[in-house]
Amino acid sequence: MASEVDYDAVEVGDSIGSHEYPLQRLTLVKYCGASGDFNVIHWNERLAKQAGLPDVIAHGMLTMAEAGRLLTDWAGDPGAVVEYGVRFAKPVVVPDDDTGVLVQVAGTVQDKLEKRQVGVQLTASVGEADVLAAATATIQLR
Repeated sequence: MASEVDYDAVEVGDSIGSHEYPLQRLTLVKYCGASGDFNVIHWNERLAKQAGLPDVIAHGMLTMAEAGRLLTDWAGDPGAVVEYGVRFAKPVVVPDDDTGVLVQVAGTVQDKLEKRQVGVQLTASVGEADVLAAATATIQLR
């Protein structure tokens, strides 16, 4: 499927927007159940610290999925994402409070490709720390 975005209206350098995605401990517990990944570093503070982490951390794939939401929201169709890849740069530490943490995601059109596709570069950070690196996607436009 093609996206809702018109290929001819998109230019290299265009922003696809930005968004903040909140993660709380409850989010991690729900993701454990949905993904089947019950590794204790995602829900048990004591064992996460014994493993050398500063605290409980979000699943890498959850962080990647939240960043991917910016792509699907911009495209207007999840089926328009042809390719998507990231490198995990830093763990997302999720404190045990009512606030949790905000993952800030932004994207920019990097290339106009053949077959009405565009290459998009994403950034994902928590505060000043980049949590994803080399986050890129190919999106099929109409």
